[in-house]
Amino acid sequence: MEREKLVFIGGAGNMAGAVIGGLLTSGYPSEQILATGRNNDKLAKFKARTGVEVTTDNAAAASEADVLVLSVKPQMMKDLCTSIASPVRERKPLVITLAAGIPLAAYRRWLGSGVPIVRAMPNTPAQVGAGATGLFAPDGVSAAQRQIAEEMATAVGIAVWVERESGIDQVIAVSGSGPAYFFQFMESMIDAAAKAGMRREDAERLTLQTALGAAKLALSSDVDVAQLKRNVMSPNGTTERAIQRFLSGGLPQLVEEAMRDCATRAAEMARELDT
Repeated sequence: MEREKLVFIGGAGNMAGAVIGGLLTSGYPSEQILATGRNNDKLAKFKARTGVEVTTDNAAAASEADVLVLSVKPQMMKDLCTSIASPVRERKPLVITLAAGIPLAAYRRWLGSGVPIVRAMPNTPAQVGAGATGLFAPDGVSAAQRQIAEEMATAVGIAVWVERESGIDQVIAVSGSGPAYFFQFMESMIDAAAKAGMRREDAERLTLQTALGAAKLALSSDVDVAQLKRNVMSPNGTTERAIQRFLSGGLPQLVEEAMRDCATRAAEMARELDT
């Protein structure tokens, strides 16, 4: 049976390119994928690397789509949707948007109320097949269409559905922006080790491998991360001393406040972009 025609607007970009790569790796036929972009040279290189069709004509591409993935910057989304609204309203493909901060109400105004839309919030580790994507589908999106969106997300990692659209703001706070939290923590560890006298390249290797190992151990373990933390600690030992410093410095509260600020900003962006 022929698979759905997938059209990625902005498909040669990093995030959409990662999803396309994951789909191809999982066996999705390249001839059923079309990617658009603005730069002909970049598109030609993308086609040579992936084997998918490419074009600079967004409206023509949208007229072929069974599934239309929108992967442009939020500030560009209104103009894009306006430019492709006619073929989208006529064909009514499943629309999957990868942009943060734009509510479904805005897409319905720009594209039409009868178009099925799924909001997806992936994160940058999707570029290495280790992504985490939050998904929201309103009433009117069928089970089969939800399955398509989930298949796309799991091609580059894991997927979690949220029950309310506001849940996407929490996804942004946890996994969408989350990689930057860990990068900040790793940066601080590397800086501290280098300041203490370790060669910076050694500090970086040890820090990144430790982060990778901790994540792998947590994923493979049958106990929660709190217990894994305790497993590293000995009474009155080195790790306990470090953890006590984190706790006395207010790290848990700081993390909570930062994530709340992130979710609040996501909601603010939704209001700003809902025009």
